[in-house]
Formats: sequence, C-alpha cells, structure tokens
Amino acid sequence: MRDFWHRRRPRSGGISSAIERTTEPKIVLLVRLLNAIDEGRYSFEGLKDRLAESGGRRPSTRSLRRYLAVLAAAEFPWHFDRTSNTYRFADGYSLKKLQLSSGELFGLVALRSIAHSIGGTIGASIGEVTGKLAGSSGNGARAQIGGRASVAFRLSEIRLEEPGERAFGLLSAAERASRSVRFVYVDKDDNRSTRTVDPYGFVVSSGRIYCVAYDHARKDRRSFVVDSMSDVETLGETFVKPPDFDVESWAASSISGVIHGSSPAHVRVRFAPRVAKAAVAARVVAERDIERRDDGSAEIVFHVADADELVRWVLGWGDQAEILDPPELRSRIADLARAISKKYLSAI
Repeated sequence: MRDFWHRRRPRSGGISSAIERTTEPKIVLLVRLLNAIDEGRYSFEGLKDRLAESGGRRPSTRSLRRYLAVLAAAEFPWHFDRTSNTYRFADGYSLKKLQLSSGELFGLVALRSIAHSIGGTIGASIGEVTGKLAGSSGNGARAQIGGRASVAFRLSEIRLEEPGERAFGLLSAAERASRSVRFVYVDKDDNRSTRTVDPYGFVVSSGRIYCVAYDHARKDRRSFVVDSMSDVETLGETFVKPPDFDVESWAASSISGVIHGSSPAHVRVRFAPRVAKAAVAARVVAERDIERRDDGSAEIVFHVADADELVRWVLGWGDQAEILDPPELRSRIADLARAISKKYLSAI
C-alpha cells in the first residue's frame, strides 16, 4: 500500500499533504473509498455505508465530500454518474490489475512483435498501448511481455519520411473529427493534382499507408498513398461517413486492400497438389469458394475487386497455378507469359 501512495503523489498539496495531517484510519478510509468508486455501484449514501464497513463510524456528509475532494486533487478521475446515481471512475480507468489468460497474454506478446515488425508511427502507437497494458498487468505477465518474444512476424516495415508522417497525422486527426481535407497528390504516373476528400479510414499494405476517402471532384471513393501527398490542409467543412462503409470490408475484396476495379470478378484457379495447402491457407481475399480434389490439388474461386490484381498474384505461383475461368483472363495471362518468356529467352 505504501508504494501505491508514492505512485499517486500529486503535483502539489493534494492527497500527500492531506494524509500527513491525518491519522492512519483516515488513510484506510481513503483507500476504501477508492475501491468503492472503482466498483462503480454506490450512491453518495452508499459510499457512506461502504466506508462504515468493518465496524467503523459512518462519515458525515461534510467528511465524505472532503475525502472526494482530496481524491480529485490527487487526479483520480472519479465522477458522479447522474443516470445510475453512482460514483465511478472514467471509462478505461481502474485500480485493479489486469488478469490476463494465457491466450490473452500470447495475444499481447504477438501485438508487441507486430509493433516491432512494422515500426514507424503505427508501430510506435501499438508499442505504447502494449506497454500500458503490460503496466496494468501482474508481475508475472509483465515479465513475460518484457522478455524475449515467443512469436515473430515478418510484415512489411512502414517507414514514412517527415512529410509523410506529418500528412498521416493530419489525415488521421481529420478522420476522427470528420473533417474534410485538401492536399496535392502525385499519382504513380507522376501526375500532380489538388484533391479535396473526406477521409474514411486507412489501409496498411506492402509497407505503405493508404487513405480511403471520398473524392469530391470524382464523386467516388478512392485510395491515396499517404507518402504521395503534400500540403495537407484540414478544412472547416465536416462530413458524415456512410453508415454502410467499413474499411475492413473495403480492403477484404482486394489482394492489396487498396485496388478496386470498375466491377467485381469471379476467377477460378487450380493449384497443384504441391502448393494446394499453402494456397488454401493464403487468405488473400475474404470471399472465396474452395474445392479440394482427390489428387491433392485444389480449385479456388476468388471473388475479387480487381481481376488484373489477381492475375499478378497467380503468376507468383509459377507453373503450380492455372487460371481456369473466365476465358479472357486465361488469354491475358498467356500474353503475359509470352512477354516474360521473350525477355528471358533473348538473354540466352
């Protein structure tokens, strides 16, 4: 208990000076009051009864208000909830230690490893959250979280230069505040344009951060690479995000999470027995239908937002994968194969 009061020492005066002027029983009453507020189920009169437990005297109204003022001066975030007529702490605050299950503990360790892997602003934010959760856990959990990682992730590292970090900070703040933004954008063909958009969310893919937004001029949703933006300006205009928009669903139909064609496509691909298990495990899009064959091969129908993106992904499997349908994609991949073959045969 002594360590507890040292950790909660106020900036000036407050609970430390108040305790110095009181006797030991009053310290016990303050601790009991903190625990009662942490339970979040007592009214003002209920707090009096709670403090009088174990045979003590019921405090007067004046005394209880003084105790509450002492806790407020020490920056404990209590408040009175008029709806439930109870005293409680602010959401997310508690004096209790987190009791993590083995599965939850593994998840926290994995979260820390993800933060190390991706780095950058997002990795730092994840790391800060992990640290706070670890600090609220028991000693055993803190030791495991703070030790060597038991799981490693090989994700694309996210490194934004200073202009990109600044743009991401402004965009993420605007998204949370539902404010429109204006910026200068340079696309992959080096074309410059000024865009005014409503930022709906973000997709992290292949080491880059994309902002999914509604483009005012094009009157449609677009994905913008954050590190291709400059002169980002938050506008006074506000927007309402469509209730049916979900950034997870937006990203789920695209292999990269950001490329969306004019119309969705359904592509059937056969994977040879040697790679079938790996292909089934590679959940590159959310919607797919899997048919396993007796010879160990697998046929998967992918429901994708952009067919060309899937063609490029299938090429990565070499001769162990074959697009079966639709016919126009078979022709497209055949043309690509001939072009690739020509490049390499010319070097022989």
